[in-house]
Amino acid sequence: MTTTDKATIVLIHGLWMTPTSWNTWADRFRAQGHTVVVPGWPGIDDRSVEDIRRDASALKNIGIKQIVDNYERIIRALPGFAEGRKPIIMGHSFGGLMTQMLADRGLGSAYVGVAPGQPAGITTLPFSTLRTGFPILSKPWTKTDASPLSKAHFHYTFGNDLARPESDKLWNDFAVNSYNRVFFEGVAGAFNEQGGVSHVNYARADRAPLLLIAGSIDHVVPPAIVKAINKKYTGPATVDYKEYAGRTHRLVSQDGWEEIADYALSWAVSHATVSA
Repeated sequence: MTTTDKATIVLIHGLWMTPTSWNTWADRFRAQGHTVVVPGWPGIDDRSVEDIRRDASALKNIGIKQIVDNYERIIRALPGFAEGRKPIIMGHSFGGLMTQMLADRGLGSAYVGVAPGQPAGITTLPFSTLRTGFPILSKPWTKTDASPLSKAHFHYTFGNDLARPESDKLWNDFAVNSYNRVFFEGVAGAFNEQGGVSHVNYARADRAPLLLIAGSIDHVVPPAIVKAINKKYTGPATVDYKEYAGRTHRLVSQDGWEEIADYALSWAVSHATVSA
């Protein structure tokens, strides 16, 4: 099979991250002949971590719908999309929520949510999840701001399997400011299924297959949330659940990430539909 025969893969990063958080999976998929597209959220685009920390003004007051709409424009412009060659779409964390919203718009041939955020109407919010959002949610007057992520909070949210110095090094390499509006919209949607910005049709029959992946020691999106998402989906469309023991929210880069990446790709390729 030639490179052009293989599905294009779109990777969507999460909050506090940039496209570089996907370098592991992206490089591995490209080595297998796939075209991999890793766009940044509006305001991040292809900027460096250092540049974003210096000036995060472009991240302010950008919400979930704006980000998803931007990904839709990018996906529709991919070579072959107009002829029906839809990409595999994978998203991590809030990127996993956006993946589900793009699935609801019918833009992919298969979807993978890695520690995915929950769409509107899912009220499961464990204590660890609330703690990860507390620095932002406790300050409603900062709703339109782009708040920095402290090293201590990064250690709790992303590096809870690591000693603090190791976690701090990852913070230096990857962490950027938050899109506060995204956080507030995500939480508000939990209690407003029909009117939430993150609404999806859980019963949609023609949705392409969706895989939901959880890490057993994830503080941000623990298995309870991913299981609640899985349970919420109804109808004939395929939705599968996979959980990895000892994995944190850093599923895409924690030691052993290769096993998860390979499973996600194998699942997506084997389940991908042509007409979805």
